[in-house]
Amino acid sequence: MPLDPAAAPPRTQAAPEWREALLPAPVLVVEDEPLMQRRIHTLLTQFGYEADALVFAGTIAQAQACIAAQPHALALVDIELPDGNGVSLIEQLRADDPALSILVISAWSTEDVILTALRAGATGYVLKERDDIELSLAIRSVLRGGAPIDPFIASRILELLHSPATTPGHVDADVLSRREGEILQLVAQGLTNREIAEQLFLSKHTVECHIKHIYQKLAVSSRTKAVFAARSRGLLA
Repeated sequence: MPLDPAAAPPRTQAAPEWREALLPAPVLVVEDEPLMQRRIHTLLTQFGYEADALVFAGTIAQAQACIAAQPHALALVDIELPDGNGVSLIEQLRADDPALSILVISAWSTEDVILTALRAGATGYVLKERDDIELSLAIRSVLRGGAPIDPFIASRILELLHSPATTPGHVDADVLSRREGEILQLVAQGLTNREIAEQLFLSKHTVECHIKHIYQKLAVSSRTKAVFAARSRGLLA
């Protein structure tokens, strides 16, 4: 659903080079926060986009309806959405169009979420906390065929690459992210995925993704085995 231009800040004159450039359109923006919607709207219009070339969706369901209605040339996707995790949408977009540029603009900065999004097919990843200049540079990079990675994220990826390899069969406490550790503690208390989601203010789908990653890291296939493995390795009290 196109954003109401009347609700957006006044457009800023774009540089001539972007007015003359052939911009990929339409652009699908999947973001549920109105202020962030307006911010992205302003940045895109500064590049020369007209309002009718921008399609905004606030939920995964709305985004899927937009995808079914027409193909898109560029997608800007948030991760945490009211009805689920944006990673599943990235996977769908990538499956539908392997050449599509997909930039994640998210507040999530945990390494498991970032790597999951990139593995799902995201072209780049930038944090919402960045100022307009930094976001603009990330979008410009995507428009030019680049794969922008937020500096914080890039440094974390380099740390992972430079860290010693884990010995097979051995799991250190650092293997689980802080969020995974929180969820595992609640799993050990017997809470269901829905109860965990409500307590941590996450979507049920996000909790399920974290638990799946916990299974993979601990090389187990059930909640009971995960708790047992974690306790035997000192990851749970």
